[in-house]
Amino acid sequence: MMRRLFWLGLGAALGVTGYRKVTEIARSLRPAPRQSALAEFAADVREGMAVYRDRQVQPAPTLEGHQPGELPAGRPPRRSTHHHDELKDGR
Repeated sequence: MMRRLFWLGLGAALGVTGYRKVTEIARSLRPAPRQSALAEFAADVREGMAVYRDRQVQPAPTLEGHQPGELPAGRPPRRSTHHHDELKDGR
């Protein structure tokens, strides 16, 4: 039993060490990304963010920006339950 645990532990340690070594070698062989490609990508991202911001609706900061009788977007108008009941019942 002890002999099997020894070989299991040794195999796990060698496997992890070998995996790390192979990964390190593979990274060293792979060419590094060009700086110009990274700069182009960053510029594209910035441009896309600017387009997104320009397309967003900017709400008025205060109620002064609303027309009289106009409610801010996203708020349903208040209804009197009494008036609503009259309409529903037909009275």
